[in-house]
Amino acid sequence: MREGAVRWLSPAGFHTMCWWEWGPAGGAPVVCVHGLTRSGRDFDALARGLAAAGRRVICPDLPGRGASDWLPDPMLYQPPVYIAALSHLLARIGGPVDWVGTSLGGICGMGIAATPGHPIRRMVLNDVGAFVPQRAMARIRKYMGHEPRFRDIPALEAHLRAVHAPFGALSDAQWRHLAETSARPAEGGVALHYDPAIAAPIRATQAQALDMQALWEKVRVPVLLIRGAESDILPRETAAAMAAQAHVTLAEIAGAGHAPALMDAAQIGLVAEFLAQ
Repeated sequence: MREGAVRWLSPAGFHTMCWWEWGPAGGAPVVCVHGLTRSGRDFDALARGLAAAGRRVICPDLPGRGASDWLPDPMLYQPPVYIAALSHLLARIGGPVDWVGTSLGGICGMGIAATPGHPIRRMVLNDVGAFVPQRAMARIRKYMGHEPRFRDIPALEAHLRAVHAPFGALSDAQWRHLAETSARPAEGGVALHYDPAIAAPIRATQAQALDMQALWEKVRVPVLLIRGAESDILPRETAAAMAAQAHVTLAEIAGAGHAPALMDAAQIGLVAEFLAQ
Protein backbone atom coordinates (compact mmCIF):
# COMPACT_ATOMS: atom_id res chain seq x y z
CA MET A 1 0.00 0.00 0.00
CA ARG A 2 1.22 3.47 -0.92
CA GLU A 3 -0.04 6.90 0.18
CA GLY A 4 -0.83 9.82 -2.10
CA ALA A 5 -2.36 13.27 -1.92
CA VAL A 6 -3.73 15.96 -4.20
CA ARG A 7 -4.44 19.64 -3.61
CA TRP A 8 -7.93 20.65 -4.69
CA LEU A 9 -9.90 23.88 -4.76
CA SER A 10 -13.20 24.45 -2.94
CA PRO A 11 -15.13 27.72 -2.52
CA ALA A 12 -13.25 28.10 0.79
CA GLY A 13 -9.76 27.67 -0.67
CA PHE A 14 -7.27 24.87 -1.34
CA HIS A 15 -7.25 21.67 0.68
CA THR A 16 -5.50 18.30 0.65
CA MET A 17 -7.28 15.05 -0.18
CA CYS A 18 -5.32 11.89 0.63
CA TRP A 19 -5.65 8.45 -0.88
CA TRP A 20 -4.41 4.89 -0.44
CA GLU A 21 -3.01 3.14 -3.50
CA TRP A 22 -2.45 -0.52 -4.29
CA GLY A 23 -1.08 -2.48 -7.24
CA PRO A 24 1.30 -1.62 -10.08
CA ALA A 25 1.57 2.07 -10.94
CA GLY A 26 1.04 1.20 -14.61
CA GLY A 27 -2.06 -0.90 -14.04
CA ALA A 28 -5.48 0.08 -15.34
CA PRO A 29 -6.86 2.34 -12.58
CA VAL A 30 -9.84 1.64 -10.35
CA VAL A 31 -11.09 4.41 -8.06
CA CYS A 32 -12.94 3.20 -4.94
CA VAL A 33 -14.96 5.79 -2.99
CA HIS A 34 -16.41 5.09 0.44
CA GLY A 35 -19.67 5.90 2.21
CA LEU A 36 -20.80 8.84 4.33
CA THR A 37 -18.92 8.23 7.59
CA ARG A 38 -16.25 5.85 6.35
CA SER A 39 -12.80 6.13 4.72
CA GLY A 40 -10.76 4.75 1.86
CA ARG A 41 -9.31 2.06 4.14
CA ASP A 42 -12.67 0.25 3.96
CA PHE A 43 -11.50 -1.04 0.57
CA ASP A 44 -8.23 -2.65 1.71
CA ALA A 45 -9.45 -6.20 1.06
CA LEU A 46 -11.02 -5.36 -2.30
CA ALA A 47 -7.94 -3.35 -3.31
CA ARG A 48 -5.61 -6.25 -2.51
CA GLY A 49 -7.77 -8.56 -4.62
CA LEU A 50 -7.90 -6.21 -7.60
CA ALA A 51 -4.19 -5.37 -7.30
CA ALA A 52 -3.36 -9.07 -7.46
CA ALA A 53 -4.96 -9.06 -10.91
CA GLY A 54 -2.73 -6.19 -12.03
CA ARG A 55 -5.04 -3.26 -11.37
CA ARG A 56 -3.92 0.06 -9.90
CA VAL A 57 -6.44 0.74 -7.12
CA ILE A 58 -6.85 4.24 -5.64
CA CYS A 59 -9.01 4.68 -2.52
CA PRO A 60 -9.40 8.35 -1.50
CA ASP A 61 -10.49 9.66 1.88
CA LEU A 62 -13.23 12.14 1.03
CA PRO A 63 -12.86 15.65 2.53
CA GLY A 64 -13.45 15.56 6.26
CA ARG A 65 -12.62 11.87 6.53
CA GLY A 66 -9.53 9.84 7.32
CA ALA A 67 -6.26 11.57 6.47
CA SER A 68 -7.87 14.29 4.31
CA ASP A 69 -8.33 17.89 5.43
CA TRP A 70 -11.43 18.93 7.34
CA LEU A 71 -13.29 21.82 5.67
CA PRO A 72 -13.70 25.22 7.35
CA ASP A 73 -17.35 25.59 6.33
CA PRO A 74 -19.52 22.61 7.35
CA MET A 75 -22.05 23.38 4.61
CA LEU A 76 -19.42 22.41 2.05
CA TYR A 77 -19.82 18.76 3.03
CA GLN A 78 -22.09 17.97 0.09
CA PRO A 79 -21.78 15.84 -3.08
CA PRO A 80 -20.96 18.69 -5.51
CA VAL A 81 -17.94 19.62 -3.39
CA TYR A 82 -16.85 15.99 -3.05
CA ILE A 83 -17.13 15.65 -6.83
CA ALA A 84 -14.92 18.73 -7.24
CA ALA A 85 -12.27 17.13 -5.03
CA LEU A 86 -12.54 13.80 -6.86
CA SER A 87 -12.28 15.59 -10.21
CA HIS A 88 -8.84 16.86 -9.18
CA LEU A 89 -7.85 13.26 -8.47
CA LEU A 90 -9.23 12.11 -11.83
CA ALA A 91 -7.24 14.87 -13.55
CA ARG A 92 -4.13 13.61 -11.77
CA ILE A 93 -4.79 10.06 -13.01
CA GLY A 94 -5.32 11.42 -16.49
CA GLY A 95 -7.16 8.66 -18.30
CA PRO A 96 -10.05 6.21 -18.23
CA VAL A 97 -10.90 4.71 -14.84
CA ASP A 98 -13.25 2.14 -13.41
CA TRP A 99 -15.30 3.26 -10.40
CA VAL A 100 -16.44 1.46 -7.27
CA GLY A 101 -18.71 3.60 -5.11
CA THR A 102 -20.36 2.60 -1.83
CA SER A 103 -23.39 4.72 -0.88
CA LEU A 104 -22.13 8.34 -1.01
CA GLY A 105 -19.25 7.15 -3.19
CA GLY A 106 -21.83 5.80 -5.64
CA ILE A 107 -23.72 9.09 -5.65
CA CYS A 108 -20.47 10.86 -6.52
CA GLY A 109 -19.82 8.29 -9.23
CA MET A 110 -23.25 8.86 -10.77
CA GLY A 111 -22.66 12.60 -10.71
CA ILE A 112 -19.39 12.22 -12.56
CA ALA A 113 -20.65 9.59 -15.03
CA ALA A 114 -23.62 11.83 -15.90
CA THR A 115 -21.26 14.63 -16.96
CA PRO A 116 -20.13 14.98 -20.61
CA GLY A 117 -16.51 14.03 -21.15
CA HIS A 118 -16.22 11.97 -17.96
CA PRO A 119 -13.45 9.31 -17.70
CA ILE A 120 -15.46 6.45 -16.13
CA ARG A 121 -15.38 3.23 -18.17
CA ARG A 122 -17.34 0.83 -15.92
CA MET A 123 -18.99 1.51 -12.57
CA VAL A 124 -19.96 -0.52 -9.51
CA LEU A 125 -22.73 1.03 -7.40
CA ASN A 126 -22.70 -0.58 -3.97
CA ASP A 127 -26.16 -0.31 -2.40
CA VAL A 128 -27.19 3.06 -3.77
CA GLY A 129 -29.34 3.98 -6.71
CA ALA A 130 -31.73 6.42 -8.30
CA PHE A 131 -33.96 6.83 -5.23
CA VAL A 132 -33.45 6.79 -1.45
CA PRO A 133 -36.68 6.69 0.60
CA GLN A 134 -37.56 9.34 3.17
CA ARG A 135 -37.50 6.79 5.98
CA ALA A 136 -33.92 5.84 5.19
CA MET A 137 -32.87 9.49 5.00
CA ALA A 138 -34.51 10.07 8.40
CA ARG A 139 -32.52 7.18 9.87
CA ILE A 140 -29.28 8.68 8.55
CA ARG A 141 -30.21 12.10 9.90
CA LYS A 142 -30.93 10.64 13.34
CA TYR A 143 -27.51 9.07 13.87
CA MET A 144 -25.48 11.90 12.29
CA GLY A 145 -24.17 14.90 14.19
CA HIS A 146 -22.89 13.13 17.29
CA GLU A 147 -19.24 12.76 18.26
CA PRO A 148 -18.94 9.63 20.36
CA ARG A 149 -15.71 9.06 22.25
CA PHE A 150 -14.36 5.64 23.14
CA ARG A 151 -11.87 4.65 25.78
CA ASP A 152 -10.00 2.34 23.38
CA ILE A 153 -10.14 0.47 20.07
CA PRO A 154 -12.18 -2.48 21.42
CA ALA A 155 -14.88 -0.07 22.60
CA LEU A 156 -14.93 1.61 19.19
CA GLU A 157 -15.11 -1.81 17.56
CA ALA A 158 -18.16 -2.71 19.64
CA HIS A 159 -19.82 0.48 18.41
CA LEU A 160 -19.05 -0.36 14.78
CA ARG A 161 -20.37 -3.90 15.16
CA ALA A 162 -23.69 -2.45 16.32
CA VAL A 163 -24.02 0.49 13.93
CA HIS A 164 -22.69 -1.32 10.86
CA ALA A 165 -24.17 -4.76 11.43
CA PRO A 166 -25.80 -4.45 7.96
CA PHE A 167 -22.30 -4.74 6.43
CA GLY A 168 -22.89 -8.49 6.72
CA ALA A 169 -21.15 -11.40 8.38
CA LEU A 170 -17.57 -10.21 8.99
CA SER A 171 -14.83 -12.04 10.82
CA ASP A 172 -13.33 -10.80 14.09
CA ALA A 173 -10.21 -9.80 12.16
CA GLN A 174 -12.26 -7.80 9.66
CA TRP A 175 -14.14 -5.94 12.40
CA ARG A 176 -10.86 -5.19 14.14
CA HIS A 177 -9.40 -3.87 10.88
CA LEU A 178 -12.40 -1.56 10.41
CA ALA A 179 -12.04 -0.35 13.99
CA GLU A 180 -8.33 0.34 13.72
CA THR A 181 -8.74 2.27 10.46
CA SER A 182 -11.79 4.15 11.78
CA ALA A 183 -10.06 5.63 14.83
CA ARG A 184 -8.31 8.91 15.50
CA PRO A 185 -6.78 10.06 18.80
CA ALA A 186 -9.12 12.13 20.97
CA GLU A 187 -9.17 13.40 24.53
CA GLY A 188 -9.79 10.45 26.82
CA GLY A 189 -9.31 7.80 24.14
CA VAL A 190 -10.28 7.63 20.48
CA ALA A 191 -13.00 9.01 18.20
CA LEU A 192 -14.31 8.10 14.77
CA HIS A 193 -12.03 9.28 11.98
CA TYR A 194 -14.21 12.02 10.49
CA ASP A 195 -15.21 15.61 11.12
CA PRO A 196 -18.51 15.59 13.08
CA ALA A 197 -19.48 18.66 11.04
CA ILE A 198 -20.11 16.45 7.99
CA ALA A 199 -23.61 16.11 9.44
CA ALA A 200 -24.38 19.83 9.14
CA PRO A 201 -25.97 19.81 5.65
CA ILE A 202 -28.06 16.75 6.52
CA ARG A 203 -29.30 18.16 9.81
CA ALA A 204 -29.97 21.63 8.37
CA THR A 205 -33.19 20.44 6.71
CA GLN A 206 -35.94 17.95 7.39
CA ALA A 207 -35.30 14.47 6.06
CA GLN A 208 -36.76 14.03 2.59
CA ALA A 209 -36.57 11.30 0.00
CA LEU A 210 -33.57 11.66 -2.29
CA ASP A 211 -34.69 11.40 -5.91
CA MET A 212 -31.74 11.10 -8.30
CA GLN A 213 -33.65 9.70 -11.28
CA ALA A 214 -32.79 12.66 -13.52
CA LEU A 215 -29.10 12.12 -12.75
CA TRP A 216 -29.31 8.37 -13.20
CA GLU A 217 -30.92 8.70 -16.63
CA LYS A 218 -27.73 10.35 -17.90
CA VAL A 219 -25.51 7.43 -16.84
CA ARG A 220 -24.78 5.19 -19.81
CA VAL A 221 -21.66 3.26 -18.81
CA PRO A 222 -21.93 -0.43 -17.87
CA VAL A 223 -23.02 -0.66 -14.23
CA LEU A 224 -22.88 -3.47 -11.69
CA LEU A 225 -25.59 -2.62 -9.15
CA ILE A 226 -25.00 -4.40 -5.84
CA ARG A 227 -27.87 -4.49 -3.36
CA GLY A 228 -27.86 -5.74 0.21
CA ALA A 229 -30.93 -7.96 0.43
CA GLU A 230 -32.07 -6.15 3.60
CA SER A 231 -31.17 -2.63 2.46
CA ASP A 232 -33.42 0.34 3.27
CA ILE A 233 -31.27 2.71 1.17
CA LEU A 234 -31.75 0.87 -2.13
CA PRO A 235 -35.35 -0.44 -2.26
CA ARG A 236 -35.90 -3.65 -4.19
CA GLU A 237 -38.27 -1.92 -6.61
CA THR A 238 -35.73 0.82 -7.34
CA ALA A 239 -33.03 -1.76 -8.02
CA ALA A 240 -35.35 -3.75 -10.28
CA ALA A 241 -36.26 -0.65 -12.31
CA MET A 242 -32.58 0.24 -12.74
CA ALA A 243 -31.71 -3.33 -13.70
CA ALA A 244 -34.33 -3.28 -16.46
CA GLN A 245 -31.88 -1.16 -18.46
CA ALA A 246 -29.53 -3.03 -20.77
CA HIS A 247 -26.33 -1.54 -19.33
CA VAL A 248 -27.09 -2.61 -15.74
CA THR A 249 -26.34 -5.93 -14.03
CA LEU A 250 -27.97 -6.48 -10.62
CA ALA A 251 -26.46 -8.63 -7.86
CA GLU A 252 -28.15 -9.06 -4.48
CA ILE A 253 -26.11 -10.00 -1.42
CA ALA A 254 -27.93 -12.21 1.10
CA GLY A 255 -27.43 -11.48 4.79
CA ALA A 256 -26.46 -7.84 4.23
CA GLY A 257 -28.24 -4.51 4.36
CA HIS A 258 -26.61 -1.15 3.79
CA ALA A 259 -24.04 -1.73 2.58
CA PRO A 260 -22.26 -4.98 1.70
CA ALA A 261 -18.68 -4.64 2.95
CA LEU A 262 -17.02 -5.99 -0.23
CA MET A 263 -14.54 -7.79 2.01
CA ASP A 264 -15.24 -11.50 1.43
CA ALA A 265 -13.91 -13.54 -1.47
CA ALA A 266 -17.27 -13.90 -3.21
CA GLN A 267 -18.00 -10.17 -3.24
CA ILE A 268 -14.45 -9.31 -4.29
CA GLY A 269 -14.71 -11.85 -7.11
CA LEU A 270 -18.03 -10.37 -8.22
CA VAL A 271 -16.50 -6.91 -8.56
CA ALA A 272 -13.28 -8.16 -10.12
CA GLU A 273 -15.09 -10.19 -12.76
CA PHE A 274 -17.28 -7.24 -13.77
CA LEU A 275 -14.35 -4.81 -13.98
CA ALA A 276 -12.30 -7.28 -16.02
CA GLN A 277 -14.78 -7.12 -18.90
